[in-house]
Amino acid sequence: MKDTPGWASPGSAPSEGQEPGTSGPAEPADRPDGAQPDDQPGAAPQSPGTKWSAQQPPPGQWSAPTGPQSPGQTPPPPAPYPGWGTRPPGAPGNAPHGGHGGAPTGPGGYGAPGGWGAGWGGPPPAVKPGVIPLRPLGVGEILDGAVSTLRAHWRTVLGISLTVAVVIQVIVALLQGLVLDDTTASTAVLTDPDATVDEQTRAMGDLMRNSGVVFLVALVGTIAATALLTTVTSRAVLGKSVTTGEAWRDARPQVPRLFGLIFLMLLIAAGVGVAGVLPGYLVSSAGADAEGDALSALGALAGIVVAVWLLIRLSLASPALMLEKQGIKKALSRSAKLVKGSWWRIFGIQVLSLIIANIVAMVVALPFALLGAGLSDGGLSAFAEGRTSSGWTYLIISGIGSVIGSMITFPITAGVGVLLYIDQRIRREALDIDLARAAGIKGYATPTSGTTPGS
Repeated sequence: MKDTPGWASPGSAPSEGQEPGTSGPAEPADRPDGAQPDDQPGAAPQSPGTKWSAQQPPPGQWSAPTGPQSPGQTPPPPAPYPGWGTRPPGAPGNAPHGGHGGAPTGPGGYGAPGGWGAGWGGPPPAVKPGVIPLRPLGVGEILDGAVSTLRAHWRTVLGISLTVAVVIQVIVALLQGLVLDDTTASTAVLTDPDATVDEQTRAMGDLMRNSGVVFLVALVGTIAATALLTTVTSRAVLGKSVTTGEAWRDARPQVPRLFGLIFLMLLIAAGVGVAGVLPGYLVSSAGADAEGDALSALGALAGIVVAVWLLIRLSLASPALMLEKQGIKKALSRSAKLVKGSWWRIFGIQVLSLIIANIVAMVVALPFALLGAGLSDGGLSAFAEGRTSSGWTYLIISGIGSVIGSMITFPITAGVGVLLYIDQRIRREALDIDLARAAGIKGYATPTSGTTPGS
């Protein structure tokens, strides 16, 4: 495996074979006809402390002595433990089962309900130094890892999320209350059937401008939160904690590149959308309005599909840039390489995490929005009709709900992105060996493939 900047280089893998501290497999317990080691051809001589009578009973008639031993008689050596390579009787997690060469009699035997390898020790369980096991992850494990990071390092995670969310909401509230036009008038014009085309066009432009400014402010805050939470999640995978100051010092050199990466991805998506509707616009300009509108609709649909495909293909560029300390171009190529062949899986996990995050945010923010609307002019009836004015009361109370919702959603979305990146590198590049070494785990070897639940 080749080293990748941003992670420790892998150590030497332990050699396969018997485990440390063992001298070899236990003797089989089912020698034919009760034969002991000296009965076998070419067997090594007995140790001096073990004596056997020269006269032995016929085969099949010998049984272990049950009575008391005569004085001075050396008791026969105990039989080997049943099962080849099993733990001694009474050891934790060991159940009686058939020996090597015999039919299994317990859940640990060959071919028993436990499956192949249960009596042989089986593949070792994946080590879990932090919030995820070091092996390919299932969907539930990725989501659980993001939530576990929030639980295990809640002071740092909530501190970062709260700070970023408060800054975002303060700026948004000031812009909506002092600078941007009231969106109530624009919404009323758009829903008015008697409004002219020019009025609706101007209202749509005002609404898009206001929404675009708010979106850019939220995007800047999301980028900052993602940069800091990426560091926290990557340390949580190793079972290590990190303070807000340490996360900022680690992420600060890459933050300008992260801004450039996000805006470049937005430009790519916008460029694909424009390229999709441009042919229809040109046809409409030539005088064929009906054909141009139809072509624009088809082009817009095709542009959306292509833009979504590209955004998912490049969705792992952000964690790659932050953790590998690479440039924008290298991060984009790394994401395309990691996502190749797994597009639908990554698309499904990303969509699922966004749905969960948005549902949580809506459940948290909706009561505050209703409270703010009830205390504003017009009350809840105006809110239901979309006529709620962006007054200070409504902006402040609804902003509190948005802050609380963002505190929960930021860690989930950022954590899922980082864990998806780590999962793909474990599958493609055996990153688990690097992670195990960075976590201080000795003698780690990659688990056997095919043991991933839910992947």
